[in-house]
Amino acid sequence: MRLFIIVFLVLTTLPFSAQEKTKRLEKEIIVVYGSDTCHYCIETKLMLKEKNIKFTYYDIDKNKVKEQEMLVVLQKVNIPIATLSLPVIDFKGDVFLNEGDFEKFLEVLKKKIE
Repeated sequence: MRLFIIVFLVLTTLPFSAQEKTKRLEKEIIVVYGSDTCHYCIETKLMLKEKNIKFTYYDIDKNKVKEQEMLVVLQKVNIPIATLSLPVIDFKGDVFLNEGDFEKFLEVLKKKIE
């Protein structure tokens, strides 16, 4: 009987742990660096939410540590800071940003998340 209870507890907690781990991983897959005053950033977040895509968002105006993190990420992938425009997306290490044609930017993002 004791063995049955132990097996039952282990089996019922494993899926929950796996789900939590999956949620954390999904959340970490897409990082959006932006600003709450940037309409492109707001539209990007809205599109991700509408598609039920988990993401982590950092407002670089309010979080200077994340702003510095974003700059380091851009430097690592050789994107010049002078060309910076928001939002900046880090999708599994594939970093890209809105380069002026927002519709094209959204299309690239949609293709990557599908």
